[in-house]
Amino acid sequence: MKLNRLVAHLAVVGMAAHAGLALAQSEGQKLERVEVTGSSIKRIKDEGALPLQVITRKDIERQGIVSAEQLISTLSANGNGLDNLASNADVVAGQARGNNGATSANLRGQGAASTLVLLNGRRVASHGLNGGVVDLQQIPFAAVERVEILKDGASAIYGTDAIGGVINFILRKDYSGLEAQAFTDVTEQGGGNISRVKLTGGFGNLEKDRFNVLGSVSFSDAQVLRGDQRDFVNTFQPNRGLSVDTRGTPYATVFAISSLNSALSRDNLNATGRGTGPIQPGTTQAMNGINVLDLPGQAGCSSIPGQAAYDEVLWATPAAKWGCAWDTGRAAVIQQPVKSTNGVLRGTLALGEHQVFAEYVGAHVVTDKSFSPNQITSSTSTTSPFYNLAYPSTGAAYNSVFNALVATFPTLEKNRGLPLAMRWRCMPCGNREIETTAKTQRLLVGAEGPLFAGWDYKTGVSQATSDTTSLLKHGYFYSRPFAALINNGTLNPFSADGTQTATAMSALDAVRADGVTLYGGKFTLKQADFTASGPVFKLPAGDVMAAVGGDYRKEQYKFNGNATDLATQATIFNAPFDSVNTLDTVTRNIKAVFGEVLVPIVKNLEASAAIRRDDYTGFGSTTNPKFSVRYQPFEQLLVRASTSKGFRVPTFNQLFNGITTSPYSGKDLVDPAKCPGGVVDPTKPGCESITPDILTGGKVTLGPEKSKQWTWGFVWSPVADVTVGADWWQIRKTGTIQAVTLSDLVKNYTLFPDNFIRDASGALVAIDNRNVNAGETITKGVDVSLSGTTALGGGRLTGKLEGTYLLDKRSRLITSAPMGPSEIGVFTRSSDLGLRWKHSIVVSYAEGPWTGTVLQRWAAGYKDAVLPGVANGSVTPPDWKPNVSKYITYDATISYTGFKNLGLTFGIKNLLNEDPPFSAAYDSNTGAGSSWEPRVADPRGRAYQLTVNYKFW
Repeated sequence: MKLNRLVAHLAVVGMAAHAGLALAQSEGQKLERVEVTGSSIKRIKDEGALPLQVITRKDIERQGIVSAEQLISTLSANGNGLDNLASNADVVAGQARGNNGATSANLRGQGAASTLVLLNGRRVASHGLNGGVVDLQQIPFAAVERVEILKDGASAIYGTDAIGGVINFILRKDYSGLEAQAFTDVTEQGGGNISRVKLTGGFGNLEKDRFNVLGSVSFSDAQVLRGDQRDFVNTFQPNRGLSVDTRGTPYATVFAISSLNSALSRDNLNATGRGTGPIQPGTTQAMNGINVLDLPGQAGCSSIPGQAAYDEVLWATPAAKWGCAWDTGRAAVIQQPVKSTNGVLRGTLALGEHQVFAEYVGAHVVTDKSFSPNQITSSTSTTSPFYNLAYPSTGAAYNSVFNALVATFPTLEKNRGLPLAMRWRCMPCGNREIETTAKTQRLLVGAEGPLFAGWDYKTGVSQATSDTTSLLKHGYFYSRPFAALINNGTLNPFSADGTQTATAMSALDAVRADGVTLYGGKFTLKQADFTASGPVFKLPAGDVMAAVGGDYRKEQYKFNGNATDLATQATIFNAPFDSVNTLDTVTRNIKAVFGEVLVPIVKNLEASAAIRRDDYTGFGSTTNPKFSVRYQPFEQLLVRASTSKGFRVPTFNQLFNGITTSPYSGKDLVDPAKCPGGVVDPTKPGCESITPDILTGGKVTLGPEKSKQWTWGFVWSPVADVTVGADWWQIRKTGTIQAVTLSDLVKNYTLFPDNFIRDASGALVAIDNRNVNAGETITKGVDVSLSGTTALGGGRLTGKLEGTYLLDKRSRLITSAPMGPSEIGVFTRSSDLGLRWKHSIVVSYAEGPWTGTVLQRWAAGYKDAVLPGVANGSVTPPDWKPNVSKYITYDATISYTGFKNLGLTFGIKNLLNEDPPFSAAYDSNTGAGSSWEPRVADPRGRAYQLTVNYKFW
């Protein structure tokens, strides 16, 4: 009923505009008005009151950018979350598995789901595996004419998701000719090379021929970059407070387990005796997790590539004194290989003053995620395929391992002949690889043109889909036949040179699960829209302009976690199947009406107001207004301000996913009920490290999160050709859809007692980390810009700075609690990393056919991660520094267009070959990097670029 009344009110606005025909017309020369991102009203260029950054195709080519992901990474307004392919390259848990192969935008650090991505002003399909966030790889970047970034909320114009801002990719139109381009980007240190070829053609001229047909196709290949190809990836730096927390090593580590009387067991009297290792001579400390290479007189952990001694002090695990560790960070892929084919076909027909068009956009993207080989651990669970897994006394390496143990722990001689329970990194299995194929497309049919009385319209009907599938490419195997190969001694986990016999490799190949489908998802978006805009009546200061319209969307999402039957899934070890989240096509319908008015109050002062009402199945209705003002007291100064409300509905996954159980793999978690300090310290009873299960998944009771935001700023031109601007902004979100971080849950245990699940003895066995509508976040900042141009010599020098300074970033878990401490410049495990300052500076000089460009990117440092041993005061590493250094890189390009129809651009990325700054962050199976931060830095190093562009006609 309310929606119908709003439709009626907006219709009255439209009819009043048409009734005021005579008043709305003006004499003299007609100024062309265009629609810009963030408004439905056509207006003269640069007339708006909103902070809008425009990046042209020429800007993109000069900077050597060939993908939407690369472009977004250069924006100072973009946050620093786990949104790119580098930060999502390692092991991920729970519903984050749905991000395979995806890369996304994150304006204002509000999260990828709070940034609206448009293509030619209209929505595209969300990624098929997550059903809620747009994958930037579907954008046909080779056909982009310009990109408009609205640094302001826009739910009053576009509806859901537009809290952090809007990114609108606008493609080329009305092009006549044929041109080809080849691009290559080769790193100096090897690995991670990028190449692209594209062909764009069009014929017909809308003005002369009354039609135009345009087509563009491109193919790009971003090759793999492995961690072991870059020296800065080194997790064994205990002197700086970083070391690896895994004893799953290429040369296996021996363990005592409670369910098996093994070679390392103290005795066989009970489970405690079986699970307790030998006492370190001269002490009372029982040892467990012993790698014989680390024992006195042996070859040493580092005799195996990638291994080093386990740092039991940093990780506060004294029983692990004789352990080795292996650098999983160097095994991970730090640039995922991506092969993408993108195409655009658009036909436009002019019928009088009207244009009708049809547009098809499609993409086929294949991404390979690759990370460390599987870790094989002897289990005490009778349901595990590795229950009592152990290397037998008949194995070829048994005697050498057991003799080394007895040399240090003579009491173990009584166990000779008992099997070796262990933890082993199966290097012969190869890296785990998951291949994801995403097929996206959108078909749009639309029209635009004049109505009457100076009013214009635009309308369109479209369908967009993203159909995505992930499969096991390599490194996974069938559990029980694999276990048999260890239990009978065929596979040797204690191979000093890493080799296996031909018989062993043949047997291993026979149990591989290569090619098995993990899961697949499809997101479908059907939409229809209509907008009319034009003058309503005339005031002394000018025309009052208005826009009215409506749109209808139908969103459907299907996730098939059972593409491989459940029985088969159960037989493959450690494969991240997601059957619990299977969804058999869920649907929601969205109906919306909106209106906007722009009023010239007096000369040089105008105000605008917009309102939109959305009606969602399952959530009801929401109305969101926006008000803005623009004042230009004199030609050199413009002052602007806006305030608005916004919202974001939960994604399908956030609502309907099942519960996923993922064991916590870190060593920095304690039971908050038993350890009030919250810091791991094995010397304090109750403060031992724990590894409970972490529960993630959907919750159907989630509601939309809401926002209130404002901006105000100025643009000042003190002298000709120089412009200075600043926009202060604030975003306050309530009812935020969030999975409260584990550290926050532990710190605020008394606020969320039901999230901590205990067994009958009171031991903490699981933590419910599913999303909730809870608390509030506030983010404040200021965007600054500086641009200028001047004649110099025989050419022109141009410079531009875009920067963002965070003033405040805080949150609270419940609205009644006080705001927490500042989150600016403080390490977070998986949420957005709030850097105090980021900027990019571009300086170009053009003279004749030559253009040279230098680009600087600057990102502030922050407080680093701290491992448990440093946090509890057990150790102070000699070279430890509490802060991560700032990250600064320079790029340079030079272009030449002096040859007929031929353009050449040569560039150097990361001119000074700056490595990412060191960070003590350790991946802990969350997807982040080891010894560097993929949310901030580019791991490729110096690279050489060449672009050749040829116009056939």
